[in-house]
Amino acid sequence: MTRAEAGGLRPLTREECIDLIEHNSLGRLAVTIDGKPMIFPVNYIYDHGAVVVRTAPGKKLDQAPLSSVAFEIDDAEASGRWGWSVVLQGPCFDVTSSLDELSQAARALPLHPWVPGAHEHWLRIPLHDVTGRSFGISTTAES
Repeated sequence: MTRAEAGGLRPLTREECIDLIEHNSLGRLAVTIDGKPMIFPVNYIYDHGAVVVRTAPGKKLDQAPLSSVAFEIDDAEASGRWGWSVVLQGPCFDVTSSLDELSQAARALPLHPWVPGAHEHWLRIPLHDVTGRSFGISTTAES
């Protein structure tokens, strides 16, 4: 019997997925570049049903806006006794200079990039398709 079977691999509800997205700040943005998937670790903030990321000019900014992307967060105990993963898929929008209310609100969020340098571009990824799953039982207060 695998650990997933013993610990109960189960799908997470949309509400559980959103709660995990809302209470975490490090994820992975997956985009397609030259026909190949690329994954970028990013810090983010949750806002009004979307993940917001700041970025500098480069591959993410060149490829993500107006394309379909995937975004993933997870956590697991090192021994594999418990873990969870949440994946969202949807369109990505560069809201750096957008005038609508949500874009302006996104740019006012307390989102400070962890990587040094100018990160003057704001990407917004609405939570269209959200899925998640967990296994085992966490022994920590917040996982």
